Amino acid sequence: MPDKIVTIEGSGKHCHVTRETLDSLFGKGFELVVKKYLSQPGQFASEQKVTVVGPKGQTTVSIIGPCRKADQVEFSYTDARALGFDSPVRESGDLKGSPGCKLIGPKGEVNISEGVIIAKRHLHLTPEDAKKFSLKDKQLIKVRVGGERALIFDEVVARVSPDYATFMHIDYDEVNAAAMFGETKGEIIA
Repeated sequence: MPDKIVTIEGSGKHCHVTRETLDSLFGKGFELVVKKYLSQPGQFASEQKVTVVGPKGQTTVSIIGPCRKADQVEFSYTDARALGFDSPVRESGDLKGSPGCKLIGPKGEVNISEGVIIAKRHLHLTPEDAKKFSLKDKQLIKVRVGGERALIFDEVVARVSPDYATFMHIDYDEVNAAAMFGETKGEIIA
């Protein structure tokens, strides 16, 4: 049986925007500037930030590129509650019935009717690694982390695609709960 060890990364508050929203916020034809490439192929944190306005306040978040088919803002529970959002825990792209917000950029603002979520913890997998680990797309798994605040992450969604690199993503509330600072590995246990 091969080791079922994966790298776990923390994901901070951020947003994804459509081409239309980017044009409204930064000006027609504006292109995001890469600040840092992320672990998922083609994905990057941009230099650009927007202000997200909620019922109880506002905060600034980075835009993750490239543009997507739908606007989406991802928070941890702590961030969402501080801004007054009653956001559901959802997989990326599952936005129906989630709260909306106002996004403010340097050239304009956009009101989105839905899209503010708390991202469900998930494990991106290449098809090869999914086969090696005997996992299927959308399968719910458990991942154990060790250390001083060892714990088991339950209800982790396995997401399989040839467009992915194998990394698990959790938000910073979860990172802090497990004291996972620096590069962290987890073991798939079920």
